Amino acid sequence: MLKDYYNILQIPPHASLLEIKQAHRRLAMIYHPDKTKDDPYADTKYEEIREAYEVLSNQGRKEAYLQERWYDQSIGQKRKVGATTPVSILRLSLELEKYVSSLDVHRMNKEGLYNYINELLSSDTVENLNRYDETAITQQIINTILMAMKPLQLNFAIALSNKLEKLANHDEISLQRITSSLRQHQKSFLWKRYQFFLIIVITVLICLLIFLTSK
Repeated sequence: MLKDYYNILQIPPHASLLEIKQAHRRLAMIYHPDKTKDDPYADTKYEEIREAYEVLSNQGRKEAYLQERWYDQSIGQKRKVGATTPVSILRLSLELEKYVSSLDVHRMNKEGLYNYINELLSSDTVENLNRYDETAITQQIINTILMAMKPLQLNFAIALSNKLEKLANHDEISLQRITSSLRQHQKSFLWKRYQFFLIIVITVLICLLIFLTSK
């Protein structure tokens, strides 16, 4: 279960860096081992406070934590809803796509995104949605998730595409879109894999051209 670092430091989620530092300093003084004298509960609390501060005071680690926290809370909402319906999953998919579109692709927690979608498309969820036979809503769900999947690397895209194909349930329109999306991931993978060598080849050719024209 994901720790609530804001609750540990007794601060609101919108707390500034200064407020984070002040909260850490105040709580560290209370639970410091020098003051608690071998109290194991206080030692555990002190370690949690230190961990929370180290994460929330570091911009990169904080962003990764906030993304994981969002995924965790959103999945928690899914569990609380109870019955899985096409409308409830579409709502979660739309919220996800909106959230992902606001993130920096180069700094986002891609494994966290994969894990979220993977749980969203659990076997039970796919089976329940297929029972409803709501083709139009299912198409919207698939399209929205494909949009959210764009930043993911190929291996994640392949795994999730397999789940989406089961959700598509022989709907040709959805299957074509899944195939098209997977091809884009494959192209992106090949480009990232070989662009370094391509740049070297182009650089060598330019240098050779300059050498030949200068003679």
